[in-house]
Amino acid sequence: MHHHRLRRWPNLWFAVKPLKHVALKMPPGDQTLTPEDPPPQPRPGGASADLTTLLSDELILRILAAVPDAHRLPASLVCKRWLRLVGRLCHSLTIPDWSFLDRRRLRLRYPCLTDLDLVPASFASPSSPAAGGSVLLTRGPVSVAVDTHADSPVGECHFLEPYVIDRGLEIIARDCPGLRKLSLVSTASEAGLMAIAGGCDTLQELELHRCSDLALRPISGFENLQILRLVGYVEGLYRGPGVTDFGLTILAHGCKRLVKLELSGCEGGYDGVSAIGRCCMMLEELTISDHRMDAGWIAALSFCRNLKTLRLQSCRRIDVDPGPLDHLGTCPTIETLQMRRCQLRDKRSLQALYMVCEAVRYVVFENCWGMDNDKFSLLSICRRVKFLSLEGCSLLTTEGFESVVLSWPDLQGLVVVSCNNIKDDEVSPALSSLFSVLKELKWRPDTKSVLAVTLAGTDLRKKGGRFFKRRILQGRRRLKEVEEGIMEESRREAMVNY
Repeated sequence: MHHHRLRRWPNLWFAVKPLKHVALKMPPGDQTLTPEDPPPQPRPGGASADLTTLLSDELILRILAAVPDAHRLPASLVCKRWLRLVGRLCHSLTIPDWSFLDRRRLRLRYPCLTDLDLVPASFASPSSPAAGGSVLLTRGPVSVAVDTHADSPVGECHFLEPYVIDRGLEIIARDCPGLRKLSLVSTASEAGLMAIAGGCDTLQELELHRCSDLALRPISGFENLQILRLVGYVEGLYRGPGVTDFGLTILAHGCKRLVKLELSGCEGGYDGVSAIGRCCMMLEELTISDHRMDAGWIAALSFCRNLKTLRLQSCRRIDVDPGPLDHLGTCPTIETLQMRRCQLRDKRSLQALYMVCEAVRYVVFENCWGMDNDKFSLLSICRRVKFLSLEGCSLLTTEGFESVVLSWPDLQGLVVVSCNNIKDDEVSPALSSLFSVLKELKWRPDTKSVLAVTLAGTDLRKKGGRFFKRRILQGRRRLKEVEEGIMEESRREAMVNY
């Protein structure tokens, strides 16, 4: 029979934990390796062993692909192998510094790149050494260092020299043949754009900033181009020569396979838009943002025989003079009309737009200044509307809204948000019955009415009064009990003294 002896506390302690703290207390001379001592070798499965070397690149790629994008950058700092593998998962890249292209590391770091943005890297650094890049001007996704000592520090940002951009475009054409989307500044020469057109055969989407008529001359070299965005100028960031009817005509004859086109800050007029409509037979979506177009461009929309979506954004005016309304044509294929952050100043130009888009079925107005009852009543020209969305139209009243909506027999969806002059208590029975048959309804015209509907039946506004009333009654009851106790003590003392 064996008697197990209970271990003492010191034995239990040192048996579980090694004497690591002893090595930390040794003098430095005892920790140095002598020539006779062999260097420590990493043991298999130890702390210094890299178990990921046993995994193939394909397996690690599948693991890293499941990691969120925000955590891939820290994962790329583990080792050079992980850095290379994370680069293979990156398909979209924005380059903030042009010197990254000069180091010829784009193909090594990102071999599977399909989307490349060069606009932030195309801005030149401030020429004044006192500026130091301490002040940044941000416009959308672009942040540019501003020279505060310049005569006009805001609105006149400078770009790199054309030969620098040409050299970078040649590197991209050689190292990224699989690009499908490219954003750049069109200050490069024709040689740079032709190098991209020849090296990137699969390019389908192109975005040109500070675009001009001459910059569109090599556009015919992009045979597979389907989506194009032209930015003439950006207010507060840079100005440019702009795109006129001459440039739009070059574009129309060079890109006949366009499906989507966006003109931002561009000029032009009837001739340029009509040329696009005649030549670009596959154009389905046209977006016009902050335009400076000449009078009469709305009449040219009738030449776009396959156009399905027309979008106007941040336009200070629609058309200065649309011409005689009797001579306006129509575009029967337009199904969607979207107007966002536009200033609706002229009633006549808005009427001309509705006449051209007579067959529209989906109408969206978002934060459009000047949308009152008179301008909204013109929308009754469009008799086939199935869906209407109004947001931020504070001048429109319930009466003007109801007169147009009830005239549409095919209406199936309605969204009304932040239209403060449309009141719930002014809704007629006819409009209420229309709400009951709609397939989609989002009715939040006034935030106060939404709050009242949300609190209805909950007695939330009365709970505070009940809470404080209960507290006050409890306090009065306790005060009464204290007063009665004091009076009882006084009676006892009087009886004792008596």
